[in-house]
Amino acid sequence: MRILVIEDERRLSNIIKKGFLEDGFAVDQAFDGEEGLYLAENEQYNLIILDLMLPKIDGVEVCKSLRIKEIKTPILMLTAKSTIEDKVNGLDIGADDYMTKPFSFIEFRSRIHALIRRSHQDISPILSIDGLILDPLKHKITRDGKEITLTPKEFAILELLMRHRDEVVTRTMIIEHVWDYNFDGMSNIIDVFVVTLRKKIDKGFKNNLIKTVHGVGYII
Repeated sequence: MRILVIEDERRLSNIIKKGFLEDGFAVDQAFDGEEGLYLAENEQYNLIILDLMLPKIDGVEVCKSLRIKEIKTPILMLTAKSTIEDKVNGLDIGADDYMTKPFSFIEFRSRIHALIRRSHQDISPILSIDGLILDPLKHKITRDGKEITLTPKEFAILELLMRHRDEVVTRTMIIEHVWDYNFDGMSNIIDVFVVTLRKKIDKGFKNNLIKTVHGVGYII
């Protein structure tokens, strides 16, 4: 899962990023509306956290522009404005939820996860392939009843592969869904992660699920 945080308060933005990195998300940051709008229009995100009071282009205009261009990524507005009118206006222009500062990070995190779940209602929450079961909500992996411990990045790569069962997942797809905007795409780190993931998933089992498509990517 990949999140875009458009927030000009760098300390708050970094706190949000740190919290969601620990949850296994890839997180991009923008510190003004212009940069945020550019990223939201040109990259794929599962959710956008959008401050209202932003330099260059305010959050209202960013939200309006995205919805006019039919970019349907869920948006949670985060702002110091707390009147009913402000909240109604934010929701009317296309935001999916609204939180005021200061806020409880526990509630904030729960709302983010709820928005992402709602946006994926058509997707089965439990993924299963040949005895390999992935539960994204509980962050749990088992194969033939044996629990497997993965790092957040390994979990994210496996979830992406399982959601694209029998399809080739390219390195570019993995970069876009698992790493942030500043990731060095020329690095071999993806191959290293897949090697360790394959060892954890396939070691001790007759059927090797994760296969390499040379020069292209991986398939499960």
